Amino acid sequence: MKVRSIRGFHDILPDKIKRWHHIEERAKSIFELYGFSEIRIPIVEFTDIYARSLGTSTDIVEKEMYTFTDRDGSSITLRPEGTAGVVRAFIENSLHIKSPVHKLYYMGMMFRHERPQKGRQRGFCQIGAELFGSNEPLADVDLIIMLWRFLESVGITEDLKLEISSLGDLESRTNYKDKLKEFFISKNDLLCQDCVKKLDSNPLRILDCKKEECKKISDKAPAILDFLSDQSKEHFEDVKAGLSSIDVPFVINPRIVRGLDYYTDTVFEITTDKLGSQNAVAAGGRYNGLVEELGGTSVPAVGFAAGVERIVLLHANKYPEGFKQQLDVFIACLGKEAHIKGLSIAYKLRKNGVYTEIEYDDKSLKSQLKRADKLDSKYTIIIGDEEINKGKAKVRHMNKSLEEEIKFSDISKLPLKFRV
Repeated sequence: MKVRSIRGFHDILPDKIKRWHHIEERAKSIFELYGFSEIRIPIVEFTDIYARSLGTSTDIVEKEMYTFTDRDGSSITLRPEGTAGVVRAFIENSLHIKSPVHKLYYMGMMFRHERPQKGRQRGFCQIGAELFGSNEPLADVDLIIMLWRFLESVGITEDLKLEISSLGDLESRTNYKDKLKEFFISKNDLLCQDCVKKLDSNPLRILDCKKEECKKISDKAPAILDFLSDQSKEHFEDVKAGLSSIDVPFVINPRIVRGLDYYTDTVFEITTDKLGSQNAVAAGGRYNGLVEELGGTSVPAVGFAAGVERIVLLHANKYPEGFKQQLDVFIACLGKEAHIKGLSIAYKLRKNGVYTEIEYDDKSLKSQLKRADKLDSKYTIIIGDEEINKGKAKVRHMNKSLEEEIKFSDISKLPLKFRV
């Protein structure tokens, strides 16, 4: 049988990884300017952590999780999202004791058994951030601004739209769910079977259905913003005022539900019309009850996750030339002794930060120069028997078609020259 990858899981090849590195480095740089520190959480958790945090009626828990029985009989799950694992780590390591406010970010693979298509894989990468310890609207605003600044630094915000809304507090959502259930019961015969099942468990999930017939019905449903408590209204107004003060462009979308049960008050999505049906690039919101739900103390929190594959696709559309690094030095060697000398020179150049390649095989000089040209090397160092006897190498300036002789002992002292 021909070896192949599992459907929905893909390789990131060397010619693509520079773009990934650029995006990841921009995230780290921006997030740390905002006081966030990286956390690395396990790829697997006990299934109960996701069932309790995401909600048993969500599509992720019901249909999409990769869940297995471990050898000791416990149920474990490949992480479908990052927030639950970060919250578990926050509780287990008593981080709330060490500081009243904790800012954490993460990067890594997530796993969901979905139908693969452009911008959606079964094994995919997310960059996310979580802010614990503040219930102030300013914390929501600062987090959203940080996310927008990151995407701005990547250079793709022209293709993005920030949409915000509020799901209200517990009082708001209880009142809204009653009205929503009443509305959908009257349309019961028009809903898909999945949505009919959600009528009793969580009618909010119906608003997240992607089927056209259900979406048309949902468009006429009552809007959550009409049911906000006074406290939630004030919180949302302060979030809007904060974003407006920084000139971050946004639109209000009262139909934002988010696919997870733990959200309260502020919710937001960053979307695009450049990727077809997979239009969400990043999303998040406030989840004040989740830490307590998983066994911790009552700690307010707000966070987001961004899909790296979708950011990569948008970046590639806008900057198709990519990130090819030009080679500084290629070392062409003729003979065994020359190869040993060449390897010594390559080691010293690399130690000084010079991007250097050396030919391992004993090919003809013509063949090696052809490879140096193909690699777009700035300089080629030529070493053969004649050069070994002289104690000098030929250094060819590839762009100028010039050649000079330099002592072996002096080559490694010239890293700046090779980087011009």
